[in-house]
Amino acid sequence: MLTVKPFLTAILIAVALPAAGAEARPSMRDVPEIEDGLFAVAIADKVRDECSSISARMLRAYMMLQRLKSRANELGYSDEEIRAYVESDTEKARMRAKGEAFLIRNGVALDNPASFCDFGHREIAKNSAIGALLRAK
Repeated sequence: MLTVKPFLTAILIAVALPAAGAEARPSMRDVPEIEDGLFAVAIADKVRDECSSISARMLRAYMMLQRLKSRANELGYSDEEIRAYVESDTEKARMRAKGEAFLIRNGVALDNPASFCDFGHREIAKNSAIGALLRAK
């Protein structure tokens, strides 16, 4: 099951800065740079949980989440809106379904940790957004 870990959620919330006024904006899920960044972190986190030969680049993940949080604030999202988004059960379920579908499309068998390792090592080799958050042990 793919989740955005409480630790990563806490990091995202902890780096909050004061936000601009609240004018009409799209949902954060519809802001590609926010959605794609959170998605990469969630996938990398799942890979490191499932594969014992891969660890997370925690400082890099922290910095990425800090940039996403700052960018969301620049776009006018308040700290409360960001917190509600990352803690939303609906958004967590949507991200989990999206992540599982992505992993399956990329050759991962969700019940096979070795397939997470294969995927993770490929992402590391490509230095993709996901791979940049991972490290082979």
